[in-house]
Formats: sequence, structure tokens, C-alpha cells
Amino acid sequence: MKTSWRSASLVAGAAVVLALTTACGQDGGGATGSQNVGATAAPGDVGDIGTGAGEGLGSGTGANGRASANAPQPAGKLSVSTNAEIGELVTDGAGRTLYRFDADTAEPPKTTCENDCATAWPPVAADDVLAGEGIDEKLLGEVTRPDGTKQLTIGGWPAYRYAKDTAAGDVKGQGVGGKWYALAADGKKAEANDAPGLSTRDDPKLGEIVVDGNGMTVYRFMKDEAWPKPVSACTGECLEKWPIVAPVEPNDTEGVVKKDLMTFTRPDGAEQQTVDCWPIYTFAGDKKPGDTNGQGVGGTWYAVSPDGKPVGVPKK
Repeated sequence: MKTSWRSASLVAGAAVVLALTTACGQDGGGATGSQNVGATAAPGDVGDIGTGAGEGLGSGTGANGRASANAPQPAGKLSVSTNAEIGELVTDGAGRTLYRFDADTAEPPKTTCENDCATAWPPVAADDVLAGEGIDEKLLGEVTRPDGTKQLTIGGWPAYRYAKDTAAGDVKGQGVGGKWYALAADGKKAEANDAPGLSTRDDPKLGEIVVDGNGMTVYRFMKDEAWPKPVSACTGECLEKWPIVAPVEPNDTEGVVKKDLMTFTRPDGAEQQTVDCWPIYTFAGDKKPGDTNGQGVGGTWYAVSPDGKPVGVPKK
């Protein structure tokens, strides 16, 4: 019996922009080097973030009638399982964990994972899906992929499996690249703890540093500016390796100095968070919470202390 689909309406939360009331960057500008803007050392294997090799889960047929290795595969009866570290998450009829991708959107539903990405993260087919215990059928839907096939959505978010999950209950895709997360039954990220948007952790090598809501290390670019207003020098391809940190409400932070904790509008219209007026980013080469692979890259990227200063900058 196939599921009858009804569109799920989601309410998008508006980001709160903290107005700048004092001068920015009172601690002075960052160091300047001869490196090209955004140039970095190779971030390592960043394929799992959205493009990368992975073992597919079978082939299917696309809209043109030809075989497609990345065609969505059926999910069967969905259910809710509990993982000791992540909490409650959605699994398919075979017990495989379902994931969502931060680069996708839920309103309207849109998938951005194609080609090699869809090999590493096989999309879940929208047909022949049953809502098992703990699953609200009203939150199930579908999105048309670029090849014309239909992909399952949960709470508007396109659903995927992870090719490296080889057994029922595996959650190897959780937190990969800081963009892939197990799906909760309401379409949100499955997380055991509701972590603040920004907080700090004690790194054994760097000391107390700022992390985002996913536990990923936050960085500063030494070519940016904070005074008299925040200016990001990371543009174009640089942003593929160093994604910006989205706005965070001041009361959704823990351990971070709130003075000059503000957002600013980038030239492309995106809002970016700052700490002490300095733009902050994450690193595509960090695969999981606790990674600091971006530290010192190119001599211009450094982790951020709770007061916004760069950590571990070599003394001149």
C-alpha cells in the first residue's frame, strides 16, 4: 500500500540580527600575509561533505528511462529508533539510518546532492513508503530530483542513506563534514543534546575555543576586518572550504563573550555571525566535532577564543 502524500507546512525561524552599538575590533586588525585571498592548504578528503566516492545501494531508472546508479531506492516501513549518543532517529524498513543534508532546503524542499554525492549518500525513494510507529504520515512528502525521480522528504527535508553504513543501526554519517545529520521524526536533526548555537570546549592542544551548535570548531580568517565594521575577505571558492557561521541569537550562546557578538550582511546578501565583530567560519576539512584540521592553514586561519581573538597565532 502506497502512502498518500500531503504537503507539510514548515515555519522558518527568522534570524535575529544584533545591532552594533559600540565600535568594532578594538583589539586591532589581524595579521596580513602574501597569500591570495581564500587560498588554503588542501583540506584533505572533503568528499563526504557532498561530493565523494562511496558505495551505491543499487541502480534504478531516471526520467529518461535509462539506468541511473544514483536513482532513489525504496525505504519500506519507516520507524523511530534510539541511538545512545544521538537520541531518536528515523530508520528505514531494513533498520538503516536516514540522513539530511544542510545544503538542501525544506521550504521549499530542494535536493542539492547529485552525481558523486548521491553515490556516497544514496537518496531514498518516495514511493512505497509506509509510516510506522512514531512517524507522522503528514510530515512525509516528496521532491523531484534533477533526473526526474522522486525522493522522500521528512518535514520537508530530502532523505538519504549513507553508503558507509553497512549494518542496521550504523550512524557513521552523523556529523560528516558538519553538514550531514540523522533525521528526527519531525525532520529536524537528531541530536541527543540541544546544544547552544555557539559555545566553547576545552581542546587538549589549543585550550578553550569556540564551537558551533554542531560542535564543529569555529575559525577566523586573518585577512578579514572588524573595524570600523566587519568585512569578510573569504569569497568565491574560499567559501566552499570555509563555510560561514549563520546568525546565532546572543541568548543562544554559552561561554562566549557577548560584547560585539553581532551579525553582518555579506555582499551576496547572506548574514554571517561574528565574535567580537570578527567574522567566523567552520572548515570543510573538519569531519567531526573535536577536529581542528583548519588550525593554522595557510598561516591565515585560526581557531577562536571566547573573546574572539585568534588562537595559536605565531609571535612575530
